[in-house]
Amino acid sequence: MFLGFHCFCWVGKGMSNQKDIDILVSEVGPRDGLQSIKQTMPTDMKKMWISALSEAGVREIEVGSFVPPKLLPQMADCADLVQHALTLENVFVTALVPNLRGAESAFKSGVQKITIPVSVSEPHSLSNVRKTHEQMYSEVASIVALRNEQYPNVLIEAGLSTVFGCTIQGIVTEKESLFMANKMAALGIDEVGLADTVGYATPLQVKSLFKQLKIELGNIAGSAHFHNTRGQGLANVLAAYEVGVTTFDASQGGIGGCPYAPGASGNIVTEDLVFLLESMGLRTGIDIEKLVAAREWLKKALPNEPLYGFIPDAGVGKAFKYAKDM
Repeated sequence: MFLGFHCFCWVGKGMSNQKDIDILVSEVGPRDGLQSIKQTMPTDMKKMWISALSEAGVREIEVGSFVPPKLLPQMADCADLVQHALTLENVFVTALVPNLRGAESAFKSGVQKITIPVSVSEPHSLSNVRKTHEQMYSEVASIVALRNEQYPNVLIEAGLSTVFGCTIQGIVTEKESLFMANKMAALGIDEVGLADTVGYATPLQVKSLFKQLKIELGNIAGSAHFHNTRGQGLANVLAAYEVGVTTFDASQGGIGGCPYAPGASGNIVTEDLVFLLESMGLRTGIDIEKLVAAREWLKKALPNEPLYGFIPDAGVGKAFKYAKDM
């Protein structure tokens, strides 16, 4: 085990059923990765890709978002993908929902967890979900009420976006982000995740905010979601881990970005993240060779889409050992 850092115990609900791993890598490629790509990936190809990710040992997959097909045609098959993913062994199935209507559809599909995107920056909220903060509070309260009444086993995460800055608003303060996190907790959500939507975060900012979030919210504090827009993604992962974060979002091939945040490029690369964590002695439960092989479905379905990552080209090297073998 990697024992180089003194950490808080940061075990959110996403990790509570993962006794044989140290870090939960949540694959968001089928949602965050594909949402900015104009060419629609065929549903059968998505299913094969999700199955390949599962076979590689990925434990949590965000399969899509429940949004109007006319806005994001790429996400029109989300309910179908939820049903497929539920047939896979050891996969926790999640989806994004921007509003009550999307939540209703998600709950009916059988999804195990929903993430509600809540922008700390109000200008981004208006651009992304067309709601002010006050309107978003009402929407979250309605979603939580519906879950409590009819779908008590579904987890709800508030995925706070633009927590480290916004291309529209500019500076977003730690005070603003913590206020929003506490507001979501008061509304009854189960987890609060923090997202660096446009890649502004630095390791010192990450460490400070996640440390304070844990102090204020305890185990409601959840995942870290980093974009690699300015090359700081994996450095920010390490900073978050140092203060006890144990769940990280990533996208295969580094695809993705927010279509309503100008300049936002892709997520951190799942393959590179897994290599980093396993090299540090942290068990992810993921087989890197099988994970790299899963990229083939992206190449087949989206042949003109660039894929990123160092490990797929360089390999893991002869000195590499999985954490479980150390």
